[in-house]
Amino acid sequence: MKMELSCPMPKLDFDLITLGHGSGGILTHKLLDAGVFDLLKNDKLSEQHDGAILQLSGESAFTTDSFVINPIFFPGGNIGELAVYGTVNDLAMCGAIPKYLSLSFILEEGLSMEEFWKILVSIKGAAESAGVQIVTGDTKVVDKGKGDKIFINTTGIGSVHPKSNISINNIKAGDCIVVSDQLARHGIAIMSVRSGLEFETDIESDTKDLSKATLSALEKFGSDIHVLRDATRGGVATVLKEMAEKRNLGMDLEYKQIPVNESVQGACEMLGLDPMYVANEGVFVSIVSNEIAQEYVDFLKRDEATSSASIIGTVTDKHPKQVIMTSAIGGKRALTMLPGEQLPRIC
Repeated sequence: MKMELSCPMPKLDFDLITLGHGSGGILTHKLLDAGVFDLLKNDKLSEQHDGAILQLSGESAFTTDSFVINPIFFPGGNIGELAVYGTVNDLAMCGAIPKYLSLSFILEEGLSMEEFWKILVSIKGAAESAGVQIVTGDTKVVDKGKGDKIFINTTGIGSVHPKSNISINNIKAGDCIVVSDQLARHGIAIMSVRSGLEFETDIESDTKDLSKATLSALEKFGSDIHVLRDATRGGVATVLKEMAEKRNLGMDLEYKQIPVNESVQGACEMLGLDPMYVANEGVFVSIVSNEIAQEYVDFLKRDEATSSASIIGTVTDKHPKQVIMTSAIGGKRALTMLPGEQLPRIC
């Protein structure tokens, strides 16, 4: 469940971002003090230093990402929570417990303070929900027309779970392929806004924190979870094809086992899209030992974030590097990587 916060915007003597807010001078400090530092405050961020001194034990995971999504507000979320959850999820896919984030903004001159504040509030809610601290960051402003309202860069650091052994080299023939939730909601939600499409039911992005589900699964199943991968750009098909090629193994999929919301499926058919290639922001693919696969899926289904988890196929050595989908009527087709950009600026 996404956290909804009520944080009144402070009274400011400016309504729009100007180039002066990126100068490092008075306007920059007013912007940061009234917004970022006060809203996101914690002991490390409050030092307002150029960096942060962190305490970690054991193996650590490190990731970085940039977010340029258009539009910045979309059904089910906005660029702020997308940035937090996206980075947290990347750490979770490494089998890590998310701890700290950096947060950097590139703002376009003319961005309204109201929009910026809404994004900051969403960032605060997402960080609190995921249990991470934002400990350092940066703010720059570019000329009007040289950006697109706001771009966000984040870096995440976490501690690797002691029972985690995530590696593509662990994949073996006989393993089961699991997806954690219904496919394609994020991509279709973004496309509906850009194209002005209306569907019978509201389709919202699946943007969410996946770390709690993955970490609780690692605690229970440990090294029987061989690989975790979030299926963002390129969708599930591209993720699986990449793994098949790198591991020199094949994958057999059953179309009828793939969870897709009925409205999303209808939208994909109308738009000529395959849900297997549409981007997700709250879906991960896992390759697990056959012996624990059904128990693993049943375990995931108890978490709201992974309630539609399903075994969609198996790993095989019969057709190396190929991902083969069996249709509902028994036909077979090979899945390749997404050949180009299906929908630019999806995240």
